[in-house]
Amino acid sequence: MQKKALPILIFSHKCRRGVLVQHIDGPNDVFKDITPSEFNVRTLVHEYGGGAFTIDGDDVIFSNYKDQRLYLQSLTSGGQPIPLTPDYGGNEVRYADGVVDRRLNRFITVREDNRLKNKEPVNEIVAVELSGDNIKEPEVLVTGNDFYSFPRLNTDASRIAWIEWSHPCLPWDKSELWIGDLSSEGKILKKSCVAGKSGVIESPTEPKWSSKGDLFYISDRETGFWNLYCWDAKKDCSSAILPMEAEFSRPAWGFGNSSYEILDDCTILCSYRNKGKSNIGILDLMSHSFKQLRLPFTEIFDLLVRDNWLFVEVASPSQPLSVAKVNLGSIDSMNLDYTVLWSSNSLKLSEYSPYLSTPDIIEFPTERSGQTAFANFYPPHNDDYCAPAAEKPPLLVRCHGGPTAEARTSLNLSIQFWTSRGWAVADVNYGGSTGYGREYRERLYGAWGIVDVDDCCSCAKFLVRYPIIDSLRTPFWYGCWYIMMFYIFKFVFYGYGHATLVLPSFMF
Repeated sequence: MQKKALPILIFSHKCRRGVLVQHIDGPNDVFKDITPSEFNVRTLVHEYGGGAFTIDGDDVIFSNYKDQRLYLQSLTSGGQPIPLTPDYGGNEVRYADGVVDRRLNRFITVREDNRLKNKEPVNEIVAVELSGDNIKEPEVLVTGNDFYSFPRLNTDASRIAWIEWSHPCLPWDKSELWIGDLSSEGKILKKSCVAGKSGVIESPTEPKWSSKGDLFYISDRETGFWNLYCWDAKKDCSSAILPMEAEFSRPAWGFGNSSYEILDDCTILCSYRNKGKSNIGILDLMSHSFKQLRLPFTEIFDLLVRDNWLFVEVASPSQPLSVAKVNLGSIDSMNLDYTVLWSSNSLKLSEYSPYLSTPDIIEFPTERSGQTAFANFYPPHNDDYCAPAAEKPPLLVRCHGGPTAEARTSLNLSIQFWTSRGWAVADVNYGGSTGYGREYRERLYGAWGIVDVDDCCSCAKFLVRYPIIDSLRTPFWYGCWYIMMFYIFKFVFYGYGHATLVLPSFMF
């Protein structure tokens, strides 16, 4: 009998919709679309979406793009999805991120209500009945703040945890982790703030309960980096499991981040970023020790464990965004046994490896005393050609969109276009980028259009000092906003005697 793996959400460019695709184990990989053609798995909550579906056993609950209603679909019966939420005659009421409460046969999720015109949307945590026979108005469980995310139940559904925050903060500025005790009828009897209390600047995120009832979450409270914490219910206090200057989460622009999985009472599998590179490893809760595992990828995020398998999104300079299946039975060997199930690019990239440039992560001084910034430096690479001995390559400086984004090292064919044609490319993680801690991320506050532009110029100046690029040929690859700022502040690097050509990002 074949074993069915979890569905994977794949956005199909062919039909321009979100489709759940099921991978079926066997001698030959089999992929099956399970979302009917008239549906589109996508949510608009907070506009950026994410968390558009939840798998529970043989059922999937998903948000449909057109009407933003929640639907229940059986993965085994083959029947049509049935609506769970009322039809409000439009897409003003939206749902995202959630957890199934089997004790009371309901789905607890975040609801965003946009029906009050000329007013801010109302965000709440609500409970939706799963029967589908008699659609009712969802029951409001948590309300009163501006935003909510990550509603999570403990094992016996006696407690719920969630994240909330308020204007003008974004969730990575300041947020709060709350827990509530649930009655036998599913109502919250009392609630308390576990992290992010008044006067404490931190941004807790990604709460998860262990089978013992311990509450784990990620926060930047002590180190300024998103680290793993555990809340002790008896002592009503939290402690960092293993403080590190590494980021175990990322800014929650959308829903559904999953940076770690609790394997058992003593072990957590987690991904993290350290100075521009992703890693994966095991946290031992008894010894508070960490063991790094090996996967041949530089981007590792959104972990999901089922049985003895890890499903994870991965990428590298030679591997586009992909979904990999990892055998957790191979953990003791350090080098994990994995299979790439799906890739966002159908090209046979092994045929193009002679033309792919591998980046080096560089650290360079900025215009602010004592501060450094980072960039991914791609040297020119093409096995079919060799530059004259005295020829230095031109440098193209690239500035990613912001704020809090990051220049990652996944395969980028726009960059490889240039490096395969004799150019070097510096993809800059200017101050304000994520992946380097709170202080680095907040450098852009009050200085957007200044710090980012300065850091890109500093990167170019740093590379010009080395005899590896042509200082007379250094254009900048910016979006339209950066084009304007560059012309205002940094029209010419007169100190190094080279002109500047600005290349709009929409050209590539």
